[in-house]
Amino acid sequence: MNYVEKLRDIAAIEPVTTDLKGWVIVEGTPSMKTWVQHKSNDGDMVSGYWEATPGTYHATYAEYEFVHIMEGKLTITPDGGASVVLGPGDAFVVEPGFKGLWKIEETIRKHFCSKV
Repeated sequence: MNYVEKLRDIAAIEPVTTDLKGWVIVEGTPSMKTWVQHKSNDGDMVSGYWEATPGTYHATYAEYEFVHIMEGKLTITPDGGASVVLGPGDAFVVEPGFKGLWKIEETIRKHFCSKV
């Protein structure tokens, strides 16, 4: 399998099943999986796929993350801010210092690229 084929085949990658650092379950029993497809040579950047089942997390971000929603539906509510509903095709950046709720209403799958 060449490099491009491997990037396309997440079935060949063992997912990480622990919750992300800074994410705390506040409602329901959601679970998450992260498939890291690429890590920069210096280990500073990662990209891949992330999936979470319905429930709500309070998330705290220390670094930038680019997100592209592929499947599902979620509502993000920054602490003290207005909610936004997101679904397939939506793309956005989460900035360092973000704190708020990620309510996964339908199992979500996203592409991501972030600093670690």
